Amino acid sequence: MADALLSGLRAYGLIAGMWIRSTMAYRASFVMTALGNFAVTSFDFITILLMFSHVDALGGYTLGEIAFLYGASGTAFGLADLVMGSMNRLGRRVRDGTLDTLLVRPVPVLAQVAADQFALRRLGRITQGLLVFGYGVFVLDIEWTPLRVMMVPLMLLSGAAIFSALYVAGAAFQFWAQDASEVQNSFTYGGNTLLQYPPTLFAKDLVRGVTFVVPLAFVNWLPALYVLGRPYPLDLPQWLAFLPPVVAAVCCWLAALAWRAGLRSYRSTGS
Repeated sequence: MADALLSGLRAYGLIAGMWIRSTMAYRASFVMTALGNFAVTSFDFITILLMFSHVDALGGYTLGEIAFLYGASGTAFGLADLVMGSMNRLGRRVRDGTLDTLLVRPVPVLAQVAADQFALRRLGRITQGLLVFGYGVFVLDIEWTPLRVMMVPLMLLSGAAIFSALYVAGAAFQFWAQDASEVQNSFTYGGNTLLQYPPTLFAKDLVRGVTFVVPLAFVNWLPALYVLGRPYPLDLPQWLAFLPPVVAAVCCWLAALAWRAGLRSYRSTGS
């Protein structure tokens, strides 16, 4: 198991490195596309700024608190999108039969699909998320304790792992659906958009769904509310804020099972 994991990581690094070298051969183009990615992802926060030009709070949260939520979710999603964003192309490979070329190589298929066309320009999204997150930290008067300081990297890395698991699970679904990238995007891109806003804006049934069914609340809501000292939705216990690593591990395990089942069910197009 450990050898297979190390082999997959090594293959991923080699393939991603190849695409990075290809990208950096045209550095001006890379800078322009990265800045474009940064600008496009900034529009979401600009929309929030426009809202706050007319209101003082949104769902009971100040601009700084929403910037904290936005930045945490955006950074975690940006990391997952950088590492696993290519997974949404799997359906196309299944339809046109090009997945067969990956199956005959002595390299884990998951590593090949995830690293395919590795897009370094996605660093623009991560940069934008970190800047908004930093703004939120700067303007908020947070009483920083050792646990709250520890919660920040824990939240970002665990959130990235949860989003990555959703990418893999969504790709596994495409083995059967073949044209379901939009379904996958509704949980990844849609989940990121949902988490940019406080849980007080949404119906309790939706909050329950993203807590107990698809555990997106563990990406930023629960750990971030602990850092901010805000009450938890649904009167949940405070210790849930420390579970993101556990939830991320379970999500990755379930995603791995789904991927294995999907890959075993794959039948070549014969083309």
